Amino acid sequence: MKIGVIVAMDKELRQLQHLFNNENIIVEKCGIGKVNAAIGASEMIRKYQPDVIISSGCAGGNGDGINVQDVVVGNEVCYHDVYCGTAIDGSTVYGQVQGMPARYQADPILLEKARNLSLSTHHISLHEGLIVTGDWFVDSKDKMREIIGHFPDAKAVDMESAAIAQTCFRFKVPFISFRVISDIPLRDTNASMYHDFWATIAENSFQVTKAFIESL
Repeated sequence: MKIGVIVAMDKELRQLQHLFNNENIIVEKCGIGKVNAAIGASEMIRKYQPDVIISSGCAGGNGDGINVQDVVVGNEVCYHDVYCGTAIDGSTVYGQVQGMPARYQADPILLEKARNLSLSTHHISLHEGLIVTGDWFVDSKDKMREIIGHFPDAKAVDMESAAIAQTCFRFKVPFISFRVISDIPLRDTNASMYHDFWATIAENSFQVTKAFIESL
């Protein structure tokens, strides 16, 4: 099986590259944001024809049970900053690109494998739920409240997952996203949690992605 792993930033790339020494596991950086993510996923599919694409990286978390260093696996992903108005038949919803799904579902086989991961030795909490994506680094409580107002069930907010999911949907490539929680915007001020995450506790934060890939 050929597995493609896409991250947004150099520091995420460094965390993952040293975990794998297998020519069938391709780890590449796409760059930050939705356009970079879509281009990165398209190029990975064109160059390597992976059987599976995994989006990995960090995200802001939401919910009383979510804490920094927890991991969210997206059972579905969507955009938090897309609005196409209302379709003629009234079916288009906030966050949906007209003509595309309102939410992109994780591949059911991959999701079931994620649910069955044994993480007790890593002392990692894995949460399943909605990941929302937009071109906005959420560094204020007001912005997070706005996003959660539209998507109260969101467990993580990032800048790439939905764009990768849409690309995989178009090319019919199984997809799943894992997001390490780097900060909780509704509990934070001036993104201090995010900066502390990378300064002090990011190492070994991508062990869930490693464990998942080893289970495939």
